Amino acid sequence: MKGIASVIPFFWFYVRGMDLRREQIELLAPAGSYEGFEAALGAGADAVYVGGTLFGARAYAKNFDQDELLKAIDTAHIYGKKLYLTVNTLLKNKELTEQLYDYLLPYYEEGLDAVIVQDWGVFSAIREMFPGLHIHASTQMTITGPEGMRFLEEQGASRVVTARELSLEEIFAMHQASSLEIEAFIHGALCYSYSGQCLMSSILGGRSGNRGRCAQPCRLPYEVSLPGKGYKGKKDTCPLSLKDISTIDILPQILHAGVTSLKIEGRMKQPGYTAGVTSIYRKYLDLLFEKGQENYQVLESDRQYLLDLFNRGGSCEGYYLMQNGPSMMAFSNEKKTGDIKPEIKKKKEKVMGILLLFQGEPVTLKITCRDIRISVSAGEVQSALKQPLEKERILAQMDKLGNTPFEWDRLDIQMDNNIFVPVKILNEVRRMALEELEQKIQCTYKRKTPKPYSFVKYHENVQKTENLPVYVSCEDVDTALALIKREGLKGMYLPFFAMETCLLPGLEKGLDMYLALPHMVRGSIPLDYLRKAKEWIDQGMKGFLVRNTEAFSILNEEGLANKCMLDHSMYTWNDEAVRFWDRQGVLGNTVPLELNEGEIRHRDNRKSEMLVYGRLPLMISAQCVRKNIYGCNHREDMVYLKDRYGKEFPCVCFCEPWKMKNTKASSPCYNIIYNSLPFGLLKDRERVKMLGVRSLRLAFTIEKPHEAATIFDEFKKVYGDGKDPSDQNYTRGHFKRGAE
Repeated sequence: MKGIASVIPFFWFYVRGMDLRREQIELLAPAGSYEGFEAALGAGADAVYVGGTLFGARAYAKNFDQDELLKAIDTAHIYGKKLYLTVNTLLKNKELTEQLYDYLLPYYEEGLDAVIVQDWGVFSAIREMFPGLHIHASTQMTITGPEGMRFLEEQGASRVVTARELSLEEIFAMHQASSLEIEAFIHGALCYSYSGQCLMSSILGGRSGNRGRCAQPCRLPYEVSLPGKGYKGKKDTCPLSLKDISTIDILPQILHAGVTSLKIEGRMKQPGYTAGVTSIYRKYLDLLFEKGQENYQVLESDRQYLLDLFNRGGSCEGYYLMQNGPSMMAFSNEKKTGDIKPEIKKKKEKVMGILLLFQGEPVTLKITCRDIRISVSAGEVQSALKQPLEKERILAQMDKLGNTPFEWDRLDIQMDNNIFVPVKILNEVRRMALEELEQKIQCTYKRKTPKPYSFVKYHENVQKTENLPVYVSCEDVDTALALIKREGLKGMYLPFFAMETCLLPGLEKGLDMYLALPHMVRGSIPLDYLRKAKEWIDQGMKGFLVRNTEAFSILNEEGLANKCMLDHSMYTWNDEAVRFWDRQGVLGNTVPLELNEGEIRHRDNRKSEMLVYGRLPLMISAQCVRKNIYGCNHREDMVYLKDRYGKEFPCVCFCEPWKMKNTKASSPCYNIIYNSLPFGLLKDRERVKMLGVRSLRLAFTIEKPHEAATIFDEFKKVYGDGKDPSDQNYTRGHFKRGAE
């Protein structure tokens, strides 16, 4: 990627003439409770996103019970606002088939505006179960480019929540490529890892971010060391803790990049935080549209107000204008707030009214709210026998709207002189009118109960499988050359430069050869890479190991979907997700790393490969630990993180993701933090063979060539020859415990 500083001036000039209208732009606020929901609306949010009792990525927020959520849907609609429900966790088979429909049905019927989804199985099921319900692709889907966005559009998504690591230039390219709405974060906490690509909390503590239960190990202190060197820094340094994002100064640029929904993070925060942040962004959005971008200026007092609401060592503008770097890091987990108490306002919807009081006629009240008009009548206007009813007294009585969600914008009273109406009748007509108005507004959103939906269940009796084929993946040429000589190997997954050396020898040995794409794809695949890959396919290369939606989408547009093998990061926790990808024509998938033995056994594994050895990737991050602590040397180095228990975690720099030795200037780099111990199911041979998987894989990352060869031979001896395993120090990951 070109330096963002050189891109922005042209980018600004090019989009300057875009016609953005106020009604096109949505300020989207979080609510972790009903009080937070009311605070968001009162502060000027156009839409609110919330979590219910199930399947939300903030399981530890207060969240909404069913009655609260139904009430929130109705209330949002009375005010002409929208409510979105998070269903953005990965679901297990039983949850998907037995809970999802019943959970969503009452909200769908009530008029829920959209669901936010991560899981492709959930996405597919909701499309079938609840036609017409908008689906927003969660940031947990890690959508990073135009092709992934077009793929989502083809599948029926209505909006994409972009990965938080994208630049304005990248978002603009997505906007140009697709008509999908774009939602992007403008304020709040930043995850160190690409959202949806973090297993750190899950592997270390059993609390999965993919299940909404992240324990935030990235906020903890770690010591840092280069290989063979001493550890650097204080023991309370938090090298993975990012500052919060605050984009109040670059709102015009974000809008011009094509973002139409501006999302505030913070469902775990208090209502006062929601009210404070939302009110500031409401203020500046309104100023932007009233005065234009040429006159857009942010007061220093408002910047400070946002910091006083909450900050970790200040704030940053996120990744919109920079790739990464120490200026984005807090290096601590100190949470700071100022001595402020944001005002929490109660939202009221303005209505227009006409009250008709003519002698001998019924008391009639006509009310208009947006495009809805109602008219109710009660009683009869009488001639005053003593003291006539004055207009001021009528206004005072009609103004008693109490706890209703409405307030008068204007109430006209048309009346005869010398009349009398019992106060009871005025109260009755007011109450009847407002109740009917409320019901009529809500009815415009309600839906009919959809047809029942039946899941296709996989019930095949799995037999014990002997002699499962064994594949290996590795990251360097020397390790690949050491492994290609081993007997009992079925196939290899290799990066580009290793494939250049190993393709022909591998084919000569009859191996299935797969080109391993980068763990994170941003921007197009280099032309030389794609051209060479197609040549290798013609020569006999089996296909590609695909690790993210953008990579698959690019290959799909090239007509190569049937050459794609999905890695474990392309989550297929449930059979609906497996079937979704089968319909795309992929070769197969990899068993997810967070399912336990029993959950894997009840999954359709007929086209699945299972990892039985490897350093599990805890995080994939656009940040670089080496750069942030030691400075960047543009080399694919490694550093170590040591936690408070003395465990060491290797962190590898992927400076050249395409592994072509010539692309580091055109593609964003990333880090992978690996677990301190290798994952290994060396002692679980009999259990693994009962799972019905198609093949096994050993993933080599930081191992030396001779170490990789020794490990391969050990697994072949156990799994292939039936020998007893040696006593190796491996972790079994989630194979026994599973993810919470």
